[in-house]
Amino acid sequence: MKLSDFDFELPEELIATRPARPRPSARLLVAQGDSITDARVYDLGRWLRPGDRLVLNNTKVIPARLAGTRQRIGAQGESTARIDVTLLEPDGQGRWSAMVRPLKKLRVGEEIRFGADLTALVVAKEEGQARLEFNLHGDDFDVALNKAGAMPLPPYIANKRAADEQDREDYQTVFAKNAGAVAAPTASLHFDQALLNNLAAQGVTFSEVTLHVGAGTFLPVKVEDVTTHKMHAEWGEVSETAAAEIAATKAAGGRVIPVGTTALRLIESAGRGGSVTPWRGETDIFIYPGFTFHVADALMTNFHLPKSTLMMLVSALMGQSRIKRIYEHAVQERYRFFSYGDASLLIP
Repeated sequence: MKLSDFDFELPEELIATRPARPRPSARLLVAQGDSITDARVYDLGRWLRPGDRLVLNNTKVIPARLAGTRQRIGAQGESTARIDVTLLEPDGQGRWSAMVRPLKKLRVGEEIRFGADLTALVVAKEEGQARLEFNLHGDDFDVALNKAGAMPLPPYIANKRAADEQDREDYQTVFAKNAGAVAAPTASLHFDQALLNNLAAQGVTFSEVTLHVGAGTFLPVKVEDVTTHKMHAEWGEVSETAAAEIAATKAAGGRVIPVGTTALRLIESAGRGGSVTPWRGETDIFIYPGFTFHVADALMTNFHLPKSTLMMLVSALMGQSRIKRIYEHAVQERYRFFSYGDASLLIP
């Protein structure tokens, strides 16, 4: 199975840099069997039945992108340099792993200042990342981070424009609760409360799980034989309540439909034994063609990058030739791609 099997041509102008407004007005490509239907997200209920269960990822994106300065006294006197930081993951001891630019010029033991209240000490440099220890913790850290940080937009958006205040709302789901993600579960961005209410009124049920999406979701696959790729790990939790709800839906003959690849990867991690059980920890599950799905019956998701692990995931669900035709249709019909783009409902 070669990396080139998951490639396709994508015109640059189809990469969305702002979301649709209102959220459910985004376009929705519905692929069911051999048919493809062009719709809108607010039409989602046409393809859902009473007793179906949508699984939502309630992770909350933190404003993980920080612009700081470090000061140094040398032979030429005092100098100041700009340091750009993207937080990746806390270690539970008050320290964070982070991507830092320029990392090579930063020294262990130096302090980075992010405004008046927030500073970080560089305690280590390892594997192309820095480990930072902040001066604040708990609620004080959260308040200072919200003040100093910006939303961590994906590289393909950040390369076109800087994050702004509008992204604080746009790049967060309406059901975000548990802070810790540095990327949004983007299929969920299409929902507003009115759509959730309408679906509930027709008998669709919901379960919430948590998977803190990491920056590794944007890492390229660098091996030609995709089966040798090593996935990044992300922390997630399927609670006892969510596991019981999902199991009850399966037992009653309803469909379990994760909203987003993050929710799908999490419930399949919790369902490796054949049925979903409560689960908590890090998952590095890699889903590619040949994978056996135990939980998900369909998937709502955005359109993904060529040669990405997420292209491999949707190919595993729908079949490689089928996904190729779906993506050809999406490009031909000028669907908007990636995090702020349009959505698809994939029903095998």
